Amino acid sequence: MLSTFDEFKNKFQNTINPDLIIKEQAFLSDISKDELRSKIFDIFSCMKNSIRNGLKNNTLSRSGLSGNNTSLLIQNGYENLLSEFSKKAILYSFAIIEENARMGKIAACPTAGSSGIVPGVLIAAMEEFDKTDDDIVNALIVAGEIGRIISDKVPPAGAVAGCQAECGLASSMASGSLTFLLEGTTDKVLNSAALALKNVLGLTCDPVLGLVEVPCVKRNPILAQHAITASYLALSGIESKIPLDEIVDAMKETGLLMSPKLKESSEAGLAVVKSALKFKIDNILS
Repeated sequence: MLSTFDEFKNKFQNTINPDLIIKEQAFLSDISKDELRSKIFDIFSCMKNSIRNGLKNNTLSRSGLSGNNTSLLIQNGYENLLSEFSKKAILYSFAIIEENARMGKIAACPTAGSSGIVPGVLIAAMEEFDKTDDDIVNALIVAGEIGRIISDKVPPAGAVAGCQAECGLASSMASGSLTFLLEGTTDKVLNSAALALKNVLGLTCDPVLGLVEVPCVKRNPILAQHAITASYLALSGIESKIPLDEIVDAMKETGLLMSPKLKESSEAGLAVVKSALKFKIDNILS
């Protein structure tokens, strides 16, 4: 099993082959390749359903902190501010993460709090670039392998390394898999993943009320666009001066140096500013 991105690069040279990834993972999971691919299709179907459900549901979450942002985006009058692809990726990411806040069914990718980023980007790309279901499943396989290699060093948990290890990791997975989907070389896939991850190092996990809503909900669509930007740079030939393996090492060290108060405890940062404390009082009173 590959443990570094140097090994990944040596194995795939110019083009990533998802079949080799799924063959190895099927062997390790003691199931057939067809069974594993079927499971990934099921995850993909769940992602599409969570977007569909999120787009038609404006119900607020139980806390009242989120739930109605997708309707505001649909009514947005700034049509020329972003491309159709970016607008869809942002909208779909919002739809999924708000569905999560309402306790709807989502696919953790890699976590529930970062569940909107990868599918938001890839399903928007599917529609805008005429990709097939099989294309997206292959991209999800690549996203999963990027996430697996990073997670071997840094667990995808805000309580371990802050949100750099959740939404940051998801943005890296989304960017690398998008570059793969758009037929980028192995080098460009790794550069896009590196650019996305490098630029969120130090991102804290300081959720208001201890809920996966503020700032988590709005962080998903913003980091979906971040992933697209990193992919755009990499596909244009722009490289990260620091290789992805070393960025992961830096993320691990940053997580170790980060105060426990900024790692999902809601004891510092945004979680304790005046407005956040007012939310806490309002929730207690209600």
